[in-house]
Amino acid sequence: MPKAFLFMAQLELFSHSGHRVRYRAGLCSTAALGLLLMWVLTYLPPMLVVYRSQGLWLKQSTYVEQPKIQFQYEMLLVAMTGVDPGNFLAWSTYPAFNRLQEDNLRVPLISSREEDKNQDGKMDELQFKLELPLQSTEQVLAVHLILTFSYQLYRMSTFVMQSMAFIQSSSPISGSQLYVNGDLKLHQRQSLAHSGIDTRYNVSVINSTSPFASDYDLTNIIAAYQARNVTTILSGPNPVWLVGRAADAPFVIKATIRYPVEVILYEPGFWEMIKFAWVQYVSILLIFIWVFDKIKIFVFQNQVLTTIPVLPVTPVSSYKQHQS
Repeated sequence: MPKAFLFMAQLELFSHSGHRVRYRAGLCSTAALGLLLMWVLTYLPPMLVVYRSQGLWLKQSTYVEQPKIQFQYEMLLVAMTGVDPGNFLAWSTYPAFNRLQEDNLRVPLISSREEDKNQDGKMDELQFKLELPLQSTEQVLAVHLILTFSYQLYRMSTFVMQSMAFIQSSSPISGSQLYVNGDLKLHQRQSLAHSGIDTRYNVSVINSTSPFASDYDLTNIIAAYQARNVTTILSGPNPVWLVGRAADAPFVIKATIRYPVEVILYEPGFWEMIKFAWVQYVSILLIFIWVFDKIKIFVFQNQVLTTIPVLPVTPVSSYKQHQS
């Protein structure tokens, strides 16, 4: 009975296919503990290596998308006509703002055109022109212009917001024309979600229903807009300030605003994180498996850890045929 119990307690710890030898030892033997240690050293260090090299989990990722941008035909214009704060002309598409301007209100002539150059169903740029009529004694020294847009993304999460482009330029010499050429770029301080609908910023940049002058102050508008985690900015506008205006000519603002393809920062979903972690882990694990497989072959073949080698049994029929 003790011998049978001892035989049943023997476990096959390792087998080497090249020599067809199996190595047995007790469950609580030194060989079993050594094999357990090698197993831990095989599977745990790859995880630590991956974790220490830029992290195991993918926390942020990017994708490329052409946003759907549409000019909202809403704008606010302030043109300084002197160094005195009271010397200005203003106009907007918001009636409440216009009522506050009184004698400083001046209605411009506006033309705009959006173009889909690659015919993919999404607009690629805006051609904008504003002509501000001036009296012969008036001159423009600085311009501040806000244009609003609808900005939409669909590839991962559905993200919709109301955004703006802020155009400004000034000169000590009165101007005749301002020309701006730039890209309406997405600016993120926070990653977008990988799925779902995000409309937290789908509100007007300017509170057009407010009767208070403070809600139309450029400083307050810019401050509230920049408090968002996701905005658009007019990147690389390259403003050109032209001088030499005729006495009866208007001050002209021309702008070419492109809608470029964007690299969007987002938070990966669960399965994407698992896929990223698994690929990294397995690529390191294969190296450790190969190394420790060689170590186990050496340890068991040379009986560094004491085991019972079990040789393959030759079938009787094969033995008789060999004898004949």
